[in-house]
Amino acid sequence: MTDRFFLYDDLINTKTRFISFMGENKRFDLAIIQSDRYYGKQIVLDIQGNRFAIIGHDDLNEEGYLEHAFNLSEEDAEELRSFLREAV
Repeated sequence: MTDRFFLYDDLINTKTRFISFMGENKRFDLAIIQSDRYYGKQIVLDIQGNRFAIIGHDDLNEEGYLEHAFNLSEEDAEELRSFLREAV
């Protein structure tokens, strides 16, 4: 067995917000993780969809980003975008 080569192995404190809300067509069950990593961006986990993305305000303005990251329709992505603008 070879030795593992770790790029990093850190233990950090995080703040996690669990939130669930109902959109027009879809229920969103999210975990939003804040830490001192990722240049002020937050990790957003879609618990039911088994997807996640590192998101900041700049990403919310990028066309198609949420649609691709969370496999959403334009309408559902706009509901999530609207919520995340307040939460992130």
